[in-house]
Amino acid sequence: MTFQVKIAQGLKAVPAPAWDACALRAGSDEDDPFNPFVSHAFLSSLEDSGCVGPRSGWVPVHVLVEDGSGKLLGAAPCYVKSNSMGEYVFDHAWADAYERAGGHYYPKLQVAVPFTPVTGPRLLVPCGAQADDVRAHLIAGLRALRDRIGASSIHATFLQQDDLAALTGHDFLRRDDQQFHWFNDDYGSFDDFLAALASRKRKVIKRERRDALANGISIEWVTGAKITEAHWDAFFAFYMDTGSRKWGRPYLNRRFFSLLGERLADRILLVMAKRTGRYIAGAINLIGDRRLYGRNWGCIEDHPFLHFEVCYYQAIEFAIAHRLDRVEAGAQGEHKLARGYRPVITSSAHDIADPSLRKAVQAYLSQERAYVAETTEELAEATPFRHRGED
Repeated sequence: MTFQVKIAQGLKAVPAPAWDACALRAGSDEDDPFNPFVSHAFLSSLEDSGCVGPRSGWVPVHVLVEDGSGKLLGAAPCYVKSNSMGEYVFDHAWADAYERAGGHYYPKLQVAVPFTPVTGPRLLVPCGAQADDVRAHLIAGLRALRDRIGASSIHATFLQQDDLAALTGHDFLRRDDQQFHWFNDDYGSFDDFLAALASRKRKVIKRERRDALANGISIEWVTGAKITEAHWDAFFAFYMDTGSRKWGRPYLNRRFFSLLGERLADRILLVMAKRTGRYIAGAINLIGDRRLYGRNWGCIEDHPFLHFEVCYYQAIEFAIAHRLDRVEAGAQGEHKLARGYRPVITSSAHDIADPSLRKAVQAYLSQERAYVAETTEELAEATPFRHRGED
């Protein structure tokens, strides 16, 4: 079969059905069959709202592989980066060291979902006999693009295992990090989940949930056609207030949420907290076939433990009610451990053109991987779940 590698400078150049036919069937049986973040709807909402583009430092250059008839066989969501913002896999130290040595770290290529620390497919290739060949052409296309634009490196972040294997098999360097996910051990209710915890931990969670709602606060789940522009107005106010204090400049604008609601409403869960007739806090989650993905949260009133209730406990309740396997609650946060979330290793892959920089990074990553593995093992022993013989 003849393969052709092309570059699409935006998803307007790629029909949604063709993209989704690759993206939504990518990965192994262990992964979520529907990862909403690599869907055409999500990525095009970022582009069409202007959250992604030259002004943000994320310029789309999606790599496509087609057959001789022009049928799309595979794709990689790719961006030219002029900074290292919004990636959640931090390479600022690499950039600083290279610049001090006289090199130019930017531009670089980022194979990722912008502003989204969620593991998912990055080499979007349907399963089949030619999958390995298509992946190889995507990787070759990424390297050819890097050389053509003079980029220092390629970074593919939050990788599923099949993509990680393909990239490291082509001499990309592996990097590991850590998140905290909640796993549904076939619980029938939140009380079933609590019963799996040590007595002292159960009491803490019950108290936190009680205190979170003590000031007349109620919680609503809003999804699908029930999400209105009024909901988005309220949520965006929360997002901007919290994001401005936490990051200085939130990445997402108001139009993005409206577009996402138009294009992906049935895969959105808004958890909204209300007091005295108005919304005061909320969190947005995206719904996969097997997993719930917690993303942004914000509030305009501070109440004890409300963040834990809205972001973590309500997500667990929803996952149990809808028989989802896992809740992924975003990057970092050891405080999630006490709330029943377990440490999980996440991985990325990096291809660096300069041999000297590559050698230095390779040595660093070897030590970092050992540290991440050790701390993950230690944290796994510190979960709140009952040990044998413990109440």
